[in-house]
Amino acid sequence: MLSNKVSRVALIGAGFVGSSYAFALMNQGIVDELLLIDLNKDKAFGDVMDLNHGKVFAPNPISIKYGEYKDCAEMDLVVICAGANQKPGETRLDLVEKNLKIFKSIVEQVMASGFHGIFLVATNPVDILTYATWRYSGLPKNQVIGSGTILDTARFRYLLGDYFKVAPTSVHAYIIGEHGDSELPVYSAADVAGIPVYKLMKRAAHYKMEDLDNIFVNVRDAAYKIIEGKGATYYGIAMGLVRITKAILSNENSVLTVSAYLDGQYGEKDVYIGVPAVINREGIREVIELELALDEQEKFQQSAAILKDILKPHFT
Repeated sequence: MLSNKVSRVALIGAGFVGSSYAFALMNQGIVDELLLIDLNKDKAFGDVMDLNHGKVFAPNPISIKYGEYKDCAEMDLVVICAGANQKPGETRLDLVEKNLKIFKSIVEQVMASGFHGIFLVATNPVDILTYATWRYSGLPKNQVIGSGTILDTARFRYLLGDYFKVAPTSVHAYIIGEHGDSELPVYSAADVAGIPVYKLMKRAAHYKMEDLDNIFVNVRDAAYKIIEGKGATYYGIAMGLVRITKAILSNENSVLTVSAYLDGQYGEKDVYIGVPAVINREGIREVIELELALDEQEKFQQSAAILKDILKPHFT
């Protein structure tokens, strides 16, 4: 399905997240061609010029151009970062109505170009909008992916690493569920260098179980704090999007916590939600079904129910 010689990505939405993604993508030398599409043509043209001026310092040559929806036909990956942003005091779910309208227009125009690649959705509420993209596009479910809880999981690994004084890359732990207030940590499957977190907690008196609760609260509420401080979150999610992009284009079969379609996994159907999944050149190869503790399973079902209730009035 994807081209074997040239890796092509179209980015729709050159706002904070989109431009940060483009910058990180160029610096990591992952793609051969990058197309920027935005309603604000001046902003997109400016980004194209700015990025091209730094190309001499990039690890690999990359063609960066301004484009339009009709140019998406030959793209391997279309990354959607367009839409209304989360404002101070707003939840991600408050953005549903605004962004569903925007997405219907975007996806229909992309598909009209003859596009047959993979969609990667970053705009919030990401689980809802990934489902919408799948429905609007008519593409197979494996070809529509949301950024899901990849950033929440990264925050989780960072904070656990900080707590146990190890590098976050040595921590294996997942945040699953809605990318939002109903997400949950899977402590039952969390480990540091192969040692279960719950077992580590018993090894030293200064480790306290309530500390784990505080770590999760800091993960869940991180976006609110960042938005309060600087108006938007973009660096972390941009790097997460680049990580997914690399997994797709390099056919990695890497396990990442993305928003994936469930068809019976975890006892849920017809919903996109954050879960570990194997990512390769076909998109989502398969969903990894963790063995959740009873309380984790209940929280996951509650999270899925929230998303389904929001989807119900819009999709039957």
